[in-house]
Amino acid sequence: MNPIRRTAEWWRDNRTSALASLTAMLILLFTVGGAVGAAQAIADADAENGVEGETFTIATDTTWAPFEFQRDGELRGIDIDLIHAIAEDQGFDVQIDVLGFDGALAAVQAGQADAVMAGMSITAEREEIFDFSNPYFDSGIQMAVGKDDDSIASYDDLAGETVSAKTGTEGYAFAEELGEEIGFDVTGFQDAADAYSDVSAGNSVATFDDYPILAYGIATGNVDLKTVTDQEKASSYGMGVKKGENEALREAFNEGLKNVIASGDYQAILDDYLGEDAPDAKTIGGGRAALGNETLDPGEPGELPEHPDFAIDTPVENGTFAIATDTTFAPFIFQEGGENVGIDMDLLRAIAANQGFEVEINTLGFDGALAALEAGQADGVIAGMGITDEREKTFDFSDPYYESGTQMAVAEDSDITSYEDLAGENVAVKNGTTGSDFANELADEIGFEVNSFQDSADMYNDVAAGNSVATFEDAPVLQYGIASGSVPLKIVTDPEPGADYGFAVLKGQNPELLEMFNEGLQNAKDTGVYQMIVDRYLAIDDEEAGPASFFDLIGASMPSLMQGLGLTLLATALSIVFAMVLGIIFGILKLSGNFFLRLLAGAYVNIFRGTPVLVQAFFFYFGVPAVTGRPLDALTAGVITLSLNAGAYITEVVRGGVQSVDPGQMEASRSLGLGWGSSMRRVVMPQAFKIMTPNLINQFIITLKDTSLLSVLGFAELTYQGRIVIASTFRSFEIWIVVGVMYFIVIWLLTLLSNWFDRKFNK
Repeated sequence: MNPIRRTAEWWRDNRTSALASLTAMLILLFTVGGAVGAAQAIADADAENGVEGETFTIATDTTWAPFEFQRDGELRGIDIDLIHAIAEDQGFDVQIDVLGFDGALAAVQAGQADAVMAGMSITAEREEIFDFSNPYFDSGIQMAVGKDDDSIASYDDLAGETVSAKTGTEGYAFAEELGEEIGFDVTGFQDAADAYSDVSAGNSVATFDDYPILAYGIATGNVDLKTVTDQEKASSYGMGVKKGENEALREAFNEGLKNVIASGDYQAILDDYLGEDAPDAKTIGGGRAALGNETLDPGEPGELPEHPDFAIDTPVENGTFAIATDTTFAPFIFQEGGENVGIDMDLLRAIAANQGFEVEINTLGFDGALAALEAGQADGVIAGMGITDEREKTFDFSDPYYESGTQMAVAEDSDITSYEDLAGENVAVKNGTTGSDFANELADEIGFEVNSFQDSADMYNDVAAGNSVATFEDAPVLQYGIASGSVPLKIVTDPEPGADYGFAVLKGQNPELLEMFNEGLQNAKDTGVYQMIVDRYLAIDDEEAGPASFFDLIGASMPSLMQGLGLTLLATALSIVFAMVLGIIFGILKLSGNFFLRLLAGAYVNIFRGTPVLVQAFFFYFGVPAVTGRPLDALTAGVITLSLNAGAYITEVVRGGVQSVDPGQMEASRSLGLGWGSSMRRVVMPQAFKIMTPNLINQFIITLKDTSLLSVLGFAELTYQGRIVIASTFRSFEIWIVVGVMYFIVIWLLTLLSNWFDRKFNK
């Protein structure tokens, strides 16, 4: 039979079973293919993870409880439990090598270990050698002494003594630096236990260590010491890998840290070892490691921080408060895009949103802010204000919100490196700051002159110009200006201990505002919002640092300057109108036959021509409200000041103009039957105005320029806006040129208009 025919007959007889078999085979093929594909997908995913199934060698310390130590015969501690939890979360294994701190660092550098995790502080020096994970613990340094030792209560009591510390730690570095200042010796030990024992044995009078180490040892009864100082700010802890290597492990650690924090596993570890002293895991590393960089982005200046545990939508039920502040104290207060920003401003707004009250910000300069608070023009002051004993006599302060210190900076090419080099020289300071207080005190000891300025930018420029050889300023302010490329100086000293910054109210007043500030501040610190705000301004991106070009600077500044120019013209116009009315009235009174009217007009002229405009402005803005209890806004106080001042000068212009008219004109008018008033209005004054016009034009120009003095009241005219721009850019030379050109153009146009008016109506 034909093979084709046999095949056809077979298919006819067996097609049902054949189709079933074919279907089963296809299903089997798809199943196997799917399994292979799934396995490949898993393998690909593992390849992307980079650590799945891998084993990493983690080097650690030996005896640094509660981070690593022996418990029940096995290695335990915060570091050990955390790395195991993260390894389980991320699917890799770890092998722990206990080498001691110095040995652990050497092992990673030599390639004997993949990473080090040993309560290792993240410092700039170590970042040159290691790449660090996100912070997993925020530490602080404390001093401890013998449990029964009452002779050592402060750092000053250590003079001439010996102290102990563990080598390689921040406590050791802090002790060495402090020893040079106070005068004591430091003995270093490889293990913390030996450092503590040295104190217990009486060989050292004190020891310095990270607070969780001391707290754990004392709480468990294993360390027979007691802490006698508050925590000194120290670096955060991180896991370190050799620079440029094991990036996959570092990324897995960061991801796992975020997961174990979110799940609560890390909080359980902290509670196990630190009990009531355990910090909130969600605030570790400023909160960024807790919920991820994307969720807790510090945000832009002026924004309210978004944080799931920090309410910013509390109903406004607790009123509105006027808060006075400085103008030029970046990064705490300055203007950006026409808005007040900075650590102080963002923190205050966040606290207000959290506590349910509103704030009205008055930027008056530091001295003006204090005066406004004392005069009742403001309810509180926040302006990087140091909490000092002298100020506490006048103000009630909040809990400190920033710990500062004074530093010295010099020109970039200067050879000055110490305080002793200042002998016989000039230094620059800003009025009212702790830097000014420190410099004045040091001047008596070293022998140098102090030049005081109202703005930080002027102070820096005085050094850059060579008029002063150095400046003293709060450390964060100097560091911000230099890091952002705006201040052409260099820092040459370590920070001196300085006063903490606080929010202030007038003594005995607004206790509810102070209480709300303290509660909101604590909430911000507990949730990590406070650290987010600080990071906005102090975590400078080196790639973005550096001065902008002149035209970029002008383009960014022009909207603010034009706004200031508009307010300058408004204040000038209002002042001139009222000054003309006052000048005409008192000018005529000076010509009156009534002695008392002449005396009144003379007193007005002598008072307002005989006192500076600035004193008058302060009197009306600060003095009058203190007496009447009715505050005046800056525009109202400024217009009153300029009107009365210009009116006094116009009074003499009017008097002189009227007396310059031929007396026969008045006699002729009166002989025609006109009264004295009608004669003045119809005959004498029109002729007098022709004579007065040049002097009136000059007075108008002077009044326009005098509006610049209103900047001390926080009135946002052109000069004030120039100062605000300089406060954030420190580019005073370029900005003052632009401001000067704007004044010149406006005054030139005003002169042309006045001359046209003179020709049109008087010639």
